[in-house]
Amino acid sequence: MSESSNRQADVLVIGGGIHGLSTALYLAQAGVKVTVLEAEYCGRHASGVNAGGVRTLGRHVAEIPLALSSRDLWHELKHTLGDDGGFVPSGQLKLAESQADLEECRLRIEQLQALGFCHEVLVDQQQVFDTVPTVSRHVTGGIWVKDDGYAVPFKTVTAFRLAAQKRGVRIHENTPAQRIEQTGTRWRVSTPAGHFSAEHLVVTAGAWAGGLAAQIGEPVPVHPEGLMLMVTHRVAPFCVPVLGATSRALSFKQFSNGTVVIGGKLVGSLDFLARHGEVEMERLGSSARTVTDLFPHLRHLGVNRVWAGVEAFTADDLPVIGASRKASNLSYSFGFCGSGFQMGPGTGKRLAQLILGEHSDISLEPFAIDRFNRAASAPPGAFQSASTIAHP
Repeated sequence: MSESSNRQADVLVIGGGIHGLSTALYLAQAGVKVTVLEAEYCGRHASGVNAGGVRTLGRHVAEIPLALSSRDLWHELKHTLGDDGGFVPSGQLKLAESQADLEECRLRIEQLQALGFCHEVLVDQQQVFDTVPTVSRHVTGGIWVKDDGYAVPFKTVTAFRLAAQKRGVRIHENTPAQRIEQTGTRWRVSTPAGHFSAEHLVVTAGAWAGGLAAQIGEPVPVHPEGLMLMVTHRVAPFCVPVLGATSRALSFKQFSNGTVVIGGKLVGSLDFLARHGEVEMERLGSSARTVTDLFPHLRHLGVNRVWAGVEAFTADDLPVIGASRKASNLSYSFGFCGSGFQMGPGTGKRLAQLILGEHSDISLEPFAIDRFNRAASAPPGAFQSASTIAHP
């Protein structure tokens, strides 16, 4: 194969995280020739350094249909990829620590039920104690989702990568996209390794996607943050489900080896130009205190490792998913605000359906890139035909 043909594809995907790799996999399964360009290595930032929560619990209402669809795919991952990504359907529990918290949980359940969603269930204090016997006695109840769980981020990303490569997807790491432009009917992406081209371009570049969108006149109110996590020394088993809190930032789970991973959108500092998130121990300490409030027996447990990655946050806390409203044959999937890991399989499948022109009952309209400036948006569906490629 010549170098020229090696740099041409039906679809170019910018970003080798779970969203880019899942999109590439589902397209390749349909016979599409796909190339992925990754600036560093697959799963380096948001996809590889998150807490691994597979969570439909607490989602923004607009995200729920896509999140539920994605959760079904998580339960089938072993069959789909040949590797389950370390997925454990442990259930997830959001704790209420006061009567005010419990009332907030009750109102949430009422809202969801009115919309036809029943995956979140209100539980009382005794049900929490039965599920997590070691939790502090001040807990008043919470919300339980039995089919949620957690996975191992890098293991999951690697599973998607290998499955995509088996389907013929070409992946170029250490190949950052510097410039994107549409010439005639093809997209051209400039990188330090040369130029790549394709009929359709998919931008799944996380915190760097906004800059690429701005190059074609489609700016988004998005900003990067450095998110932090920590993992403790091993401790005897005491908690099966993934835990969150109603009025405090928390993502908490114990792995089978006894270690405890603590997160919850813990924002650190950031050197964006160097593509590097920085750990801030004072903020990690605040999260650790939340954990010891809930589990006093952990107060002497040592921290083994801390780390940080870079994630994109949008002005309305919803991701950008779907077709460009400025250019043809251009799709986006970014800005998941620290909660995109669970949605990776479902978003990849849904975006592939959009590109292929296949029908889906899940609307992407809440995630449209032009929602921040509706006055300048095109009529719904105006770019639908332009955003599809022929099924090979």
